[in-house]
Amino acid sequence: MSATQSGVSTGAEPASGDRDGRGRPVSAGAALVAAVLGFFVITIDVSGVNVALPAIRADVNGSLSGLQWVADSYTLMFAALMLSAGALSDSVGARRAYGWGISVFILASLACGVAPTLGALTAARVVQGSAAAVMVPTSLALIRQAFPEPTARARGIALWTVGGAVAIAAGPVLGGLLTTEWTWRAVFFVNVPAGLAALLFLLRAEHSPRHPVAFDLPGQLLAVLGLAALTFAVIEGGHDGFTGVALVAAVVAVVSGAGFVAVEARRRKPMLPLELFRQRGVTVPVVAGFFCNAAFYGGVFVLSLFFQDQRGQSALSAGLMFVPMAVVTAHFNYYSPRAVTRFGPRVVIVVGLLTTALGCGELLAVDTEMSAWATALLMIPLGIGGALAMPALTSLMLDSVDAGRAGTAAALLNTSRQMGGALSIAVFGALLAGDFAPGMRESLALAGGMLVIMALGSVVLLPRR
Repeated sequence: MSATQSGVSTGAEPASGDRDGRGRPVSAGAALVAAVLGFFVITIDVSGVNVALPAIRADVNGSLSGLQWVADSYTLMFAALMLSAGALSDSVGARRAYGWGISVFILASLACGVAPTLGALTAARVVQGSAAAVMVPTSLALIRQAFPEPTARARGIALWTVGGAVAIAAGPVLGGLLTTEWTWRAVFFVNVPAGLAALLFLLRAEHSPRHPVAFDLPGQLLAVLGLAALTFAVIEGGHDGFTGVALVAAVVAVVSGAGFVAVEARRRKPMLPLELFRQRGVTVPVVAGFFCNAAFYGGVFVLSLFFQDQRGQSALSAGLMFVPMAVVTAHFNYYSPRAVTRFGPRVVIVVGLLTTALGCGELLAVDTEMSAWATALLMIPLGIGGALAMPALTSLMLDSVDAGRAGTAAALLNTSRQMGGALSIAVFGALLAGDFAPGMRESLALAGGMLVIMALGSVVLLPRR
């Protein structure tokens, strides 16, 4: 279905005679397709790779901590560079920055597919995550530029969101199918044709204006160093104890975090204005988004290993286990904004957090003897809760800041969410290092407990409407 058929371009499509600086026709619909394809690719990469992790370990003889780095190296750079990606987009133009991001992502995907060792794969994943950090804010900027009329723009953003939801649903199945029928390397190679298609559509998108933006290099370097050191300390400390290198990494994380706060407090135009955290409408979404993603992506990581290592399922069979959850999640993701309009964000956020906690609690009953259908059904609340909460958290966040800081607020929320996913994989992986079954239950119980606490905090901190 084309953008025009979907109704997104109604009233917003440039006239047929509009052309770019080189005389080529421009199209709002093409910009939308390019944005959706890019978001689809970077989302499907996360969910597809999780299912392929056991096959990667078997092929390159990797350890559990090595698998955690394959997953976390991508998410870590995704989170750490998100705050600066918006500045890059404004500085060079969204269209150009998005093209750079897709091109680098394609090359990094090829490098992942041919990686001979776990170290090489992890390094390529770092580059992938860096490119993905550029693609997310610039894809939204492309949609905003292509559809200046609010109603058409809202439809475009809705399609962008649906693209991500479809990727979450398709990722485990596609990853499992490619891994089972061919090789885990195909999970990365499939990014190439989709990325090239996005580039072709991008050629018909309108050129983006440039705006001079100050780049906060000290803040960015401290953010990357602090988040990387924290993730390393959690992964290595969980396996070998918090001594030696892990202890040093923990100290580096603390010092880098303190340095980041000091630098941002003194800069005239900081990457992250610290005064944002004085507003409850900012702090609650940041913390709640962290725990929502921690529960969801940590749960997917644990369950992917459980299905294959403990139940003996194939990668394809393991991927199919996630389909009911993903399909229902996409539906509730669409319903959440309506619920926010009717009940206000506070109610939807609390219900979403508690539903996610319920999903974690239900999964405590999962074992190797439970039927596949029963297990798949128990996974559904884990997806429903996040699908309800995240649009409400995003709405609350953007409503709580001035329009001029909307991009920074959105980047902050996405950074928090990505770090929630990265650290949950680090923590859950450490708990799994001993006996798998007790470690899985401890992981799920920890996530559920934190979500309940966050839900209670939201009741206290947020206004009724």
